[in-house]
Amino acid sequence: MTSTSLSPTTPVSAEKLVEALRREAPSLAVDTSGGRRAQYAYDASNYRVPPLAVAFPAGAHEVAAAHRVCHRLGVPLTSRGAGTSMAGNAVGTGLVLDLSRHMRRVLDIDVAAQTACVEAGIVLDDLQDAAAPHALVFGPDPSSHSRCTIGGMIGNDACGNHSVRYGRTGEHLVALDLVLADGTRAVADRDGLRAVDEADNERVEALVATLHSIVDSNLAAIRIGLGRIPRQVSGYQLQHLLPEKGFDVVRALAGTEGTCATVVSATVRLMPKPPTALLVALGYDDVVDAAEDVPLILEFSPAAVEGLDEAIVATMRHRRGTDSVTGLPKGRAWLYVDLDGDNPQQVAAEAERLLAELKKAGRMVSGRLVTDRSERNSLWRVREDGAGLAARLTDGTASWPGWEDAAVAPDQLAAYLRDFRTLMADHQLTGVLYGHFGAGCVHVRLDFRPDTDDGRAAMRAFLTDAARLVVRHGGTLSGEHGDGRARSELLSVMYDRPMLDAFAAFKHAWDPTGLLNPGILVEPRPLDADLALHTSIGSATTSSTVFTLLEDPDGITGAVNRCVGVGRCRSHSGGVMCPSYRATGDEQHSTRGRARTLQEMLRGALPGGWRSRETREALDLCLSCKACSSDCPVGVDMATYKSEFLHHHYRWRLRPLSHYSLGWLPLWTALAGRMPKLVNAVMGSRLGPWVARLGGVTVKRRLPAFHGLQAWRSGLAAPDDSASAVLLVDSFTRAFRPELAGAASRVLAEAGLPTQPRGDLCCGLTWITTGQLGIARRILARTAKALDVPDGLAGPIVVTEPSCAAALAKDLPELVDTDAARRVAARVQTFTGALSEQVAAGWRPEHVPAEVVLQTHCHQYAVFGAGQQSDLLHDLGIEKITEATGCCGVAGNFGFEHDHYDVSMAVAEQALRPRLEEAAPDTPVLADGFSCQMQIQHLVGDSRDGATHLAQLLDSPSIAPSSS
Repeated sequence: MTSTSLSPTTPVSAEKLVEALRREAPSLAVDTSGGRRAQYAYDASNYRVPPLAVAFPAGAHEVAAAHRVCHRLGVPLTSRGAGTSMAGNAVGTGLVLDLSRHMRRVLDIDVAAQTACVEAGIVLDDLQDAAAPHALVFGPDPSSHSRCTIGGMIGNDACGNHSVRYGRTGEHLVALDLVLADGTRAVADRDGLRAVDEADNERVEALVATLHSIVDSNLAAIRIGLGRIPRQVSGYQLQHLLPEKGFDVVRALAGTEGTCATVVSATVRLMPKPPTALLVALGYDDVVDAAEDVPLILEFSPAAVEGLDEAIVATMRHRRGTDSVTGLPKGRAWLYVDLDGDNPQQVAAEAERLLAELKKAGRMVSGRLVTDRSERNSLWRVREDGAGLAARLTDGTASWPGWEDAAVAPDQLAAYLRDFRTLMADHQLTGVLYGHFGAGCVHVRLDFRPDTDDGRAAMRAFLTDAARLVVRHGGTLSGEHGDGRARSELLSVMYDRPMLDAFAAFKHAWDPTGLLNPGILVEPRPLDADLALHTSIGSATTSSTVFTLLEDPDGITGAVNRCVGVGRCRSHSGGVMCPSYRATGDEQHSTRGRARTLQEMLRGALPGGWRSRETREALDLCLSCKACSSDCPVGVDMATYKSEFLHHHYRWRLRPLSHYSLGWLPLWTALAGRMPKLVNAVMGSRLGPWVARLGGVTVKRRLPAFHGLQAWRSGLAAPDDSASAVLLVDSFTRAFRPELAGAASRVLAEAGLPTQPRGDLCCGLTWITTGQLGIARRILARTAKALDVPDGLAGPIVVTEPSCAAALAKDLPELVDTDAARRVAARVQTFTGALSEQVAAGWRPEHVPAEVVLQTHCHQYAVFGAGQQSDLLHDLGIEKITEATGCCGVAGNFGFEHDHYDVSMAVAEQALRPRLEEAAPDTPVLADGFSCQMQIQHLVGDSRDGATHLAQLLDSPSIAPSSS
């Protein structure tokens, strides 16, 4: 294929680009909106590069069409997977192709050959799930395995936690289906490179001849300079084109960072999964001591040797509670060593022998075999969340990548780390160290100040000195993340001019006009250009907020800048975040996409400031579930940011109808409680749907019946005037499930915690979620004043509804800046939390069921701990707990709003509906949250009983006793 193209510097408007793309590929989805460009201006690096447009190809034909158009118009093109690149590899000024949206299929698994053919946008975990039934795995396993794509792994030649065993992605590639810069389709395999269409044979043959010429002209330099250590990813891997390597184009393309061709699908090699794996956790006083032991550990042929320091562990515990990290031995730095094999006894014996040898060496403080699955998962989660946890530490200090990926030979690691820490001290920088110690690869995030001129100068000076240091130790600038914008400029420190010229020739052979991911590897952009915290546009939106963001002294700007792009919110499994992304697969509906849009709004890059239409659209499908505040490694709390945005966006303006109906629900329930029979009759008549539509409420759900104002008082435990604890009966309970108040009162009294019931107060939750913060603050101030006991002798405030408990514990002190508010917030407990204390003191109910299905409310999960309810159920003696780990989809007002019903049901399909369908009809379904109960009743209809609150479950005399 031959065609002419404009110069890459020729300006092309977005309109002209879209017009050309529509002619070439009419079905290709292209977006040039400000919000979409904001979301794709970032990856997980320090850089911000807004694209001209973003496209979402559905297949290789649309990828090829996009390449043809960009080649013809001279528009740069950047291919992107999950966008978790830490070196600035996945941002570009022209057209960004998001391959992860639609191109995520497993095309074939050949069990006999142990290979899989997959599209480039498939997430690694999805490939692993497809291979698992055949007892096969894809070896490389980056910590971002829940969202990274195979195409991205090929682009960076990614490794992972078990790289000691499995090496780099390139070692597991069989064939690549490619689109070249001009749109030519080609296939690279172990036999070389060939065109897909005969008409392109001449173009591809010329490319192959040029590649041979480059290698022949640089044989000695390539043999001496490349492939020296296992993790030498920096530059291009030209050594694989050597004659003795069989001219392996597939391996040479791994790690090219999208600068040579776009991979649309790949055939990868799978491996048998070891039947036995055992984690050995080792504690040290210092990471250098840990590194000193790596050569000894490698003699035992481990599958993984991962290192981390105490700062990451402290951050995990600070963010998710002390129980979030269990099983660590004593120490201030740790190694995780995975041993595997066919025989469990032999693996355990080898682990004991390793511990004995390490004790003899004398550096290890303590060590243990981790055999408990939950402890093992807890420890690995700390390591996998390392990049996010290290970004924002317990004291609020922010740290940044840029030098997060250097590698040396494993036997040089201790010496390198020793010198590297001296270098940090010389430059007055601090950092958090972790990484793949068994492969000599060190990840570190440093407290750079890229927002100031002095900070950027200091950053450049340090990175230059760090490059010289790692080269002095025989190492590489990048061990798996690629060079990107962060390190490409420094390749001249690592390689001489002939090698750099060879790299340039290689790039030019594939991409003569320099359109594919320009500014990386060849003709690099300066490492301090395009820094996100440096680039400024216009006047930033005022950052004055109603919420006092207690963990963010810089206010809303500092809060949204917590997002550094690690992308855990793009996962489809594990945790709860982010339910709307899991339902749509759209970056705009991820926590990260929303945070990036808010960042652009606050910097003034989106028109309208707080009135920004693009920001409103990005936040529209946020369920305000708060799961991100717990699941996000850096603690982004999008529910709070959304409330703040809605407050400003609609201030002195007409709001959506649901803000007046569902947002003011406590008022309407109080009015309806005066004449519940009449209201229920009207809502049950033909007028009901009309009234619902008038309030912006979906007519696809059955609305709950209202109860009288005093109905909740029926069945309360006998009053105890000496009780210091308060049972706060929330608006939802008073209006829709008043029988719960009596059950909770009776169970708590029986458990040894008598309470004084209060049914006259409100937490303001519905006003908070709809951004009516002025009203919410007044209501909360009144509640705090009523519940406060200044002398400090007050008992707990037990709240039956988890979302109301979360509002009082988390939102109250951030909206009401008084000592009373803080004292009240500190006393708030969920019903589960209060009962857990009584169980710990020895109380047990007379009967519990043998099995339950559990739906934990998202707010309880986020604010009070993911395992609070399941832990209690285990302590109560319930033998089998089937947990629907995920959001129910209603999330307060969200699922009742007309425009959100479909997404709400799609969220329910992720975890809740499957667990309900798997359960026996007589298995109790436990859901303390009212919204969760409503969704469950909607899903099961009349086929089985709906959900019950824990208080009602324990209060019921008809529960069959556990078989224990």
